[in-house]
Amino acid sequence: MIERPNAVTLGGNPITLLGPELKAGDPAPEFDLVGLDFKPVSSTDYLGQVRIVSWLLSVDTGVCDRQTRRLNSAELPSAVALITASIDTPFALKRYCGAADIRHAVASAYHDPENAIRFGVLQKEWRLPARAVFVIGKDDRIAYAEYVKEVGTEPDYDALIEAARKAAAG
Repeated sequence: MIERPNAVTLGGNPITLLGPELKAGDPAPEFDLVGLDFKPVSSTDYLGQVRIVSWLLSVDTGVCDRQTRRLNSAELPSAVALITASIDTPFALKRYCGAADIRHAVASAYHDPENAIRFGVLQKEWRLPARAVFVIGKDDRIAYAEYVKEVGTEPDYDALIEAARKAAAG
């Protein structure tokens, strides 16, 4: 198991992330998440598509709520699929999505935290994902990766959206 001590901070405190640090050009990890209806949401569902995978701690935090809503309202090319992932239960995600009018795919890794480890986002100390966003190109390689250094802050939306647009155009 790869451990990355001090990879990010939470409230200024160093956090160890489990799994590799993904970078542009790396093969995209597979994922097998659970949707709001308890049906599988898998990386194989999106083969050949550009996608954004947005990892959160929990939709019940203010920053995660803002991140989910901001990406939900982003003007993304129609060729880009957006998937928000957390370890919240499908019940909690369904409640949240209904209340927040979230229209993109939202899925849970509650049943298998290995999904978060493959993306290198699982916090060893808390067993919750760190905040991170990825653009995966049509070629199933990472086109953009951001591990948000301070977990309590939001990602660079402009850079993320620009990377998604570039991947969709290429």
